[in-house]
Amino acid sequence: MKGTVFKTIAILSTLLFIYLCDRFLDSYTLSIMNNIGIFAILALSYNLINGVTGQFSLEPNGFVAIGAYVTALFLIPADIKSDMFALVDPAETVLAMHAPFLPAIVAGGIASMFIALLLSFPVFRVRGDYLAIVTLGFGFIIRIFAINNPAYTNGAMGLNDIPDNADFLWIGSIALITFVVMLHIVYSRYGRAMKAVRDDEDAAIAMGIDTFKIKTTAFATSAFFEGLGGGLLASFLTTISPDQFTFMLTFQLLIIIVLGGLGSMSGTLLSTVLVMGSMEWLRFLDDDMVIFAMHTGAHPGMRMVVFSILLIVMMLFARRGLFGDREIMDIIGEKLGKRSGR
Repeated sequence: MKGTVFKTIAILSTLLFIYLCDRFLDSYTLSIMNNIGIFAILALSYNLINGVTGQFSLEPNGFVAIGAYVTALFLIPADIKSDMFALVDPAETVLAMHAPFLPAIVAGGIASMFIALLLSFPVFRVRGDYLAIVTLGFGFIIRIFAINNPAYTNGAMGLNDIPDNADFLWIGSIALITFVVMLHIVYSRYGRAMKAVRDDEDAAIAMGIDTFKIKTTAFATSAFFEGLGGGLLASFLTTISPDQFTFMLTFQLLIIIVLGGLGSMSGTLLSTVLVMGSMEWLRFLDDDMVIFAMHTGAHPGMRMVVFSILLIVMMLFARRGLFGDREIMDIIGEKLGKRSGR
């Protein structure tokens, strides 16, 4: 009973915080918060398949791209699409696509989930490094498809004039929903089965666990929220192109979940704030600085060098990430248990 009350208070407090931020913060700070919120959604969902289920998948950029393009095509009015598509005329299906903001991003999530379900049959016939190679190839296929099918995606020129409906109320609320859903999955019997697959898949099979079903469920759930995040990203940026969905996006998410702890949702949330926030907070290192009355001059890219060094140092002293595979509630509970034991 106390736990339920605490969770309710925590959720309501977070919603109040999101509302106050959206209401009173300046546009620059809100843009940083929105970026953190979107990457939190992507990293949390990616950690479900990679960290909790232990499947070394490198596919997020593909599912994010699907969600972004589907959402954008639903949001952009037909007359703007007709003017925007310069290489070839847009397909009739593209012109017929139209929906309000919430159904549009949900459609992006469903499209990603549907592709994940189809992809799961060939993908989960292999394990380990082979799984990584197969899913990495999927990301390249989606990007090439976007470039070579201008009737559906406007090719390399991408999509512009996407309605900007993704404010911090939407992004923050969906990030909170993603976090709560992922925690419920982790602590459910499906979550325990996913961890069993991660720790020893052969032993899980011997215990009667349908590992294909468990991996497919994790893969599809992860893809759905990655599609949602992609839709929010498209609306937030108001423009998308194939160059935004390269392997570097996957690599960035991989850094976040490894830093936070593979399998830890609360660790992922914290590392998202640290990684995405630091990239912005360290921006002053690129500019000309005055140190002991001496001008250092501008050094573009210096913040990435310092950020990389900080990451290396952190991983040397915390090889399992900030929280390992545990949640912050478990860590607090252990510490309180030790104190009461004394």
